[in-house]
Amino acid sequence: MAVTTFDAVAFLASCSGRPGVYRMLDEDGKLLYVGKAKNLKKRLSSYFRKTGLAPKTAALVARIAQVETTITANETEALLLEQTLIKQWRPPYNILLRDDKSYPYVFLSAGDFPRLSIHRGAKKEPGRYFGPYPSAGAIRESLALLQKAFFVRQCEDSYFRNRTRPCLQHQIRRCKAPCVDLVSREEYAQDVRHSVMFLEGRSNALAEELSREMEAAAGRLDFERAAQLRDQMALVRRVQDQQSMEGGTGDVDIVAAIVSPGGACVNLITVRGGRVLGSKNFFPQVAIEEGSSDVLLAFLEQYYLGSAERELPGELIVNAVHEDFDTLLDALAELKGRELAISHRVRATRARWLQLAVTNAEQALGARLASRQQLSARFEALAEALALDEVPMRLECFDISHSSGEATVASCVVFGPEGPLKSDYRRYNIEGVTAGDDYAAMHQALTRRLSKVKEGDGKLPDILLVDGGKGQLNMAREVLEELAIPGLTLLGVAKGVTRKPGFETLYLNDPEHEFALPADSPALHLIQQIRDEAHRFAITGHRARRGKARRTSSLEDVAGVGPKRRRELLKHFGGLQELQRASVDEIAKAPGISKKLAEAIYATLHSE
Repeated sequence: MAVTTFDAVAFLASCSGRPGVYRMLDEDGKLLYVGKAKNLKKRLSSYFRKTGLAPKTAALVARIAQVETTITANETEALLLEQTLIKQWRPPYNILLRDDKSYPYVFLSAGDFPRLSIHRGAKKEPGRYFGPYPSAGAIRESLALLQKAFFVRQCEDSYFRNRTRPCLQHQIRRCKAPCVDLVSREEYAQDVRHSVMFLEGRSNALAEELSREMEAAAGRLDFERAAQLRDQMALVRRVQDQQSMEGGTGDVDIVAAIVSPGGACVNLITVRGGRVLGSKNFFPQVAIEEGSSDVLLAFLEQYYLGSAERELPGELIVNAVHEDFDTLLDALAELKGRELAISHRVRATRARWLQLAVTNAEQALGARLASRQQLSARFEALAEALALDEVPMRLECFDISHSSGEATVASCVVFGPEGPLKSDYRRYNIEGVTAGDDYAAMHQALTRRLSKVKEGDGKLPDILLVDGGKGQLNMAREVLEELAIPGLTLLGVAKGVTRKPGFETLYLNDPEHEFALPADSPALHLIQQIRDEAHRFAITGHRARRGKARRTSSLEDVAGVGPKRRRELLKHFGGLQELQRASVDEIAKAPGISKKLAEAIYATLHSE
């Protein structure tokens, strides 16, 4: 593309020093970039200096053929105009937020038998609205839990009015079928009241009320009702465990921006009534601004100024500061008619919220940058290293895990050019072999897996990897011969003498074909990745199987936890299974449990 010849000196000589908005266009009149400035002349002069421009900014300046300006009364008006133009024209060099949807809400309709549903847009229907939530996915999780716990209907009103018999939701215990009068108005109203308590964030009060009702039901020997209340309480406690954020208050949005050379990610966590409703990742298009504070500012401007329906929280917590935050707050106050606080240095619960947002943004961006292109290059390198005619499309790797022969589990993980195919992962509980005999365990796992393929269930891999040396490879060859499966490429992966990554010994098809790959080989990195994933998957399955066998009297082994405390713990969490899901902080909130004792209980329940 030819470099345009824009006379910056002549333009700047007549440029105003007042606040306003500037628009940069190319030689075809296409809008490249929109910006705002407190001083237009000073801001635009920074683009046309001879040195010190960032590469992306220099690429923009090289395309400029014309600059237009609009003077405004103040910087707040400039910000509002800038956001209007960005939303309307979406210039390629601006930071662009691709998601401009309104917040979703949980809607509870009016009437004798109200329904729960997801709602977006104007709140015209009579009823109650709970939220807003960061995403529809967060609402679906809440609705699924409410449906399991309290059986409030979620069907459309037209469907509800025309039923003559219960639907499938009633059969699977997700609804009490008010459509055909199988539940009284009073009982249904109680379920709705409990759902409202949950949606309002009053989970503690709800759990305590359910606990009292459970004890009362058990006292009058209504054990079926007591079991139902126990299950409801367990679901409510589980939500508290998953959030692990109790103690906060107010309506808060936590926003963290992370930038790397490959892109940017903004994580938004939504808190309403002190309760974490969920989080969402955004990946804005970044063309010029490269700092996290610039990306954060652009996100906040577009997210909160770009939609009239988007509600403001009482406070924003951010991981970076920007000199233009004051202008943003003025614009929000003018547009929304209310004040908003932005906090950067926070403590206690708010600090944990902020750290969680930063961690989520870092992990999401890291996962996004681990692109399919890089993985495809590893597959191509593997094909070259193994002298294959075609790039493999499906790799399967097997591994064995046990503790001195106890609870042996075999794992099978599957990779394609797009990454792990987790829906195809399989675990095999190994039975009937000598304890600690890895060869026999491998033989059984491979036989069970490949027999299914012979019967038409599943696909054959292009390369079959086994974690081990010559013995495991020979066992795989033996299984292929027994099942008459020819032409399948086998690869044995044995740790080297030092057992360190990068020193693996590889065996291709037979033990005689032994070779090694350089430590920096992309092909070896792919082999290590799938080998490590198979090991992780096997270990997880083995620990779960072993733990299940040892779980019968876990609490009895904890010093200081006698019969009374065990009973109180199980009552508080609704059972041992829910107690095992709880964190140390959640266990410490149970009656009579100190932090030190909670740590001992957690360690016992999660002992290796």
